[in-house]
Amino acid sequence: MALNLTSNKPPVRRHRWLSQLIAIIALINLGLVFFNLSYIPWRDLYLQYLPKVTQLYDPFKGIEPHRETQKYLDKVNQLEAEISQIGLESPELEILLSELRSLSNQMIAENPFALANKSGNLEKIKNQMRDRIGMESAREAFNQFWSLSYLTEANWRKELNFFNRHIRPSIESNYYRHIDTNGKFVDNFWLIDLPFVILFCLDFLVRTFSLSRANPQLNWLQAMLRRWYDLPLLLPFGRWLRVVPVTLRLHQADLIDLEPIRQQINHDFVANFAEEITEVVGVRMIGQVQESIQRGDVTRWLFHPENRRPYIDINNTNEAIAIASRIIQLSIYDVIPQVQPDIEALVSHIIASALNQSPVYKQLQNVPGLHNLGNQLTDNLAKDLSGTAYKTLTATIEDPVVAELTSRLVQNFQKGLELELKKKQHQTVIQSLLVDMLEEIKINYVKGIAEGGVEKILSESEQLRQLVRQ
Repeated sequence: MALNLTSNKPPVRRHRWLSQLIAIIALINLGLVFFNLSYIPWRDLYLQYLPKVTQLYDPFKGIEPHRETQKYLDKVNQLEAEISQIGLESPELEILLSELRSLSNQMIAENPFALANKSGNLEKIKNQMRDRIGMESAREAFNQFWSLSYLTEANWRKELNFFNRHIRPSIESNYYRHIDTNGKFVDNFWLIDLPFVILFCLDFLVRTFSLSRANPQLNWLQAMLRRWYDLPLLLPFGRWLRVVPVTLRLHQADLIDLEPIRQQINHDFVANFAEEITEVVGVRMIGQVQESIQRGDVTRWLFHPENRRPYIDINNTNEAIAIASRIIQLSIYDVIPQVQPDIEALVSHIIASALNQSPVYKQLQNVPGLHNLGNQLTDNLAKDLSGTAYKTLTATIEDPVVAELTSRLVQNFQKGLELELKKKQHQTVIQSLLVDMLEEIKINYVKGIAEGGVEKILSESEQLRQLVRQ
C-alpha cells in the first residue's frame, strides 16, 4: 500500500496552537524515551562528560556505586591524602598499601564488574597495569604498583596521576543495580513518563470524541480505531514506537513537512510493485476469459441467462436482447434520418442503372423534350421509395403484431444460432479464434508494460494530483 499522510492531516483549526503545543510536548517525551533507552549503554559517556546527569538519573534506574569498587577508590583517596599531608614516611602508609594490594587481588578474583556487564573494563584495567609495570601477571603488577618501594622509586605523584587518569575512570564506571521482585532491573522511568501519558490520554479522548461528534456515522470506539496510531503514546511498553505518532502529529501541526518523503515513498513503492501487479492482474483476467471460452461458459451465459448461477440480476432484464432492441430503435429513429440523402442517392443510382439497360428508356432519351424526364423520374422514384420504406419500417416497428413476430424471430434466431454454435466443428473454430485473439492481447499487454514501464504513468498521475491541489 502506498503511504498516505495527507488524509490524516486535519483542516485548518481555530486551536492549531494547542495541537502544536501537544506535538512539541510529545517530541520532548520521545526525546526522554530515547534518553532512557540509551542511558545504560551510554552511561560511561554521560559519566565522563555530564556527571551531573548521572547523579540525577541513576536513582531512576536503581543504580548506586558498587560497594567493592567504591571501597577500593576510597582507599586510594585515603592513600593520596596521607601521602600529601605526611609523605612516604607515614606509619599508616604501609597498612593502606597492604589493603590496596588485598583489594586488587579480590577485585581480580571476584570480578565485581560482571553484574553491570562491564567485565571488559576489568580486562582493560588489568592490561593497563601490566603495561605500566611490565609484568605478565595482573596480580603481581598490582602488588608491585601498591608497594612503598615502587612509589618511592617511580615518583608517587606521577604514578597516582596515572592511576587517576587511566584506572580510576574504568573503576568509577562500575555500579550496582537493584533488582525488583519480578527479577528485573529496577527502572522507574514510568514516574517521569506518567504525566505525559496522562496528558496524551486526555488529548486522545478529546480528539476521538470530537471526531465522533463531527462524523455522525462514527461512534466513539470507531473514532478511537481511526486514530490507532496514537496508542503507543498511551502504552507503558514499546515506547520507541512513539516515533510514529509523534512524527504524524508534528506533520499535522505543520511543524514539519513530510509531503516530499510521502511522495518519494509512494513513488518507490508503486514503481517497484505496480508493473508486476498490473501484469499479474491483466494476465489473470485474460486467462480467466480464455478458460471460460474453452469451457463454453460464454455461450451458456449469453443464451441461457436463467441458468447463470451464482448470478445476481439487478433489473430482471435480459440485457443482450434489451441492448439489441435499443440499437434497432436508435438506428431507425435517429440514424436513418441522418443518412436519408445517402440512401436516396444510392436508390437513384440503382434505378438509373437499371433503366439505362432498357432499350425503351434509351429511345425515350432521344425524343425531344424528354431528355431530362428520366432523371426527374429517377429522383422522384428514389425519394418515394426511400420515404415509403422508412415510413413502413417505423410503422412496422410500432405495430404490436410486428413486435410479437420480431420477438419470435429473435428467439428463433437465438435458438438457431445456439444450435449451430453447439456443433462441434463451429464451436471449436470460434473458441480457438477467440482464445488465440486473447493470447495475442495478453502477450502485447505484457510487452507494452515492459516497454513503456510505469514511470510515465506515475509521472502523469503526479501531474494530475498537482493540478487537483492547485
